[in-house]
Amino acid sequence: MEEEKKEFQKQVSQTPVEQERTRSRKTYVPRVDIYEKKDAMVLLADMPGVDEKSVDVTLDKNVLTIRGTVEPKVCKDHSVYYTEYDMGDYERVFTITNEIDPNRIEAQVKNGVLRLTLSKAEEVKVKKIAVKVS
Repeated sequence: MEEEKKEFQKQVSQTPVEQERTRSRKTYVPRVDIYEKKDAMVLLADMPGVDEKSVDVTLDKNVLTIRGTVEPKVCKDHSVYYTEYDMGDYERVFTITNEIDPNRIEAQVKNGVLRLTLSKAEEVKVKKIAVKVS
């Protein structure tokens, strides 16, 4: 059991679509938590410094892409002497299945956390069938 866990942790996530970058800035892969609810999958992505104006979520041919840009703050009164936090953009790509309804994806961002709610398609939801007495 322990070896299976280690093997799973060693797997490298693969980006389904390779893309060329046009900005000469660092691009980070945001950490993401994904959990499943009865009728949806919820994705939480940590993207510090991103707000609703600087985040972009697209879906093209079952490829869900999230991008966020962070512009460095420029102060007129001083210059940066030392910093431990590096600025950059964010990008992450997911391939979603047909179990997700592409017309019912919702996105919210608050305090640098992007929340995507990916509603399940009606066909994959569990349906309760009433049993009648004859």
